[in-house]
This record gives sequence, structure tokens and C-alpha cells, in this order.
Amino acid sequence: MSRNNYTTYNESVMDNKRRCSWPGENTLMIEYHDKEWGVPVHDDRMLFEFLILEGAQAGLSWQTVLNKRENYRKAFDCFHVEKIARYGAKDVKRLLTDSGIIRNRLKIESTIQNAKTFLKIQKEFGTFDAYIWQFVGGAPINHKIKTIKDIPASTKESDAMSRDLLKRDFKFVGSTICYAFMQAVGMVNDHETRCFRYKLKQS
Repeated sequence: MSRNNYTTYNESVMDNKRRCSWPGENTLMIEYHDKEWGVPVHDDRMLFEFLILEGAQAGLSWQTVLNKRENYRKAFDCFHVEKIARYGAKDVKRLLTDSGIIRNRLKIESTIQNAKTFLKIQKEFGTFDAYIWQFVGGAPINHKIKTIKDIPASTKESDAMSRDLLKRDFKFVGSTICYAFMQAVGMVNDHETRCFRYKLKQS
């Protein structure tokens, strides 16, 4: 995730709310921070969406991906995993010409592969939610972040998640990507303790 230095917006000049430093003054980033980032997600479709978007971010900024999020939903059937798992060569060709998404063949093909593997995990565990939350013991880890410098790039939990996902043939799931995913879906609470979302992380 791309994070910026602390700004006047984040210091409550505009709306009397103190935020984490990374959203900067970008309206879309602020909305994402305020409403989604760090809120525990247990819906399989949303978990799949975040897993794919975090993989798409590799080598780029989160703002770049967030700007294309609605285009991704349109291009990938609202992240309907069963439909994506059936994508073929025509779909790959279509996606490679879609300027609304990141036109990287490896990332597009990995999305299809990941959909197939996602379905296998659902069959094995009942839900992807039951599988993925086991890496944090079923409850969010609170890191009590004071400043952006305290946020790790990866942890032993993301290492374990990455190893297992890779073993199951997932793509674009290195430990750093897995940790960003964990932050996004609330498996860890990395809001700065002075951020207004810190105590509201469960809502």
C-alpha cells in the first residue's frame, strides 16, 4: 500500500478527524481508509476481491489499483469466483485490451488460476473465510501502531499464509502481498492509535 507523510487533512483541519497518515489528501483513499481498511471481512466474494486487487498492486501503488477498482469489478464479473474460474483464452484476450484495468498478462492469468484454487479451498474448508482466518487464530491482531514507521512489511502470520497459498498453487501471494491483504480485510488492525478508526475497527 502506498502511504504518504502526515498531512494537514489527517490532522483534523478539515473535518475534526485524526487519521492514519497514508491516505494523504486523496478523497478516494480517505473514503477507503474511513469505511473499509481494517474492517474484518468474512464474506468470501469480498475476500476474493481483496486478494486479487492486492496481487494486482504488485509493483504499483494502492491508489492506482483503487482508482481502477470499479473497472475491475466490471471486467471480472464483480469477482464472481465461479465465473472467473471458467474464463478461457477469449477472456484473457478481452482483458488484455481493457484499459480500465492493469493489463498485465501474468496478473490476469493468475486471477483465473486463483479463482480455480479458491474454489478448491471452499470445497475443502466449507468457506474461504474459515481457511484464511485460521492464520490469525480467528480474531484480528492489534499491533497498536503509533506511527507509520511501526507498520511491518510482513509478519510470521503473513509468511505462513503465503507459504500455504503458494503450496496450493495461488499466484501473486508473496508475504508482503499477503500482509497488505491482512490489513485490508481486518485480520490485523494497523490503524495508528491516534486515528479515529482505531477504536472503531470492528464496525
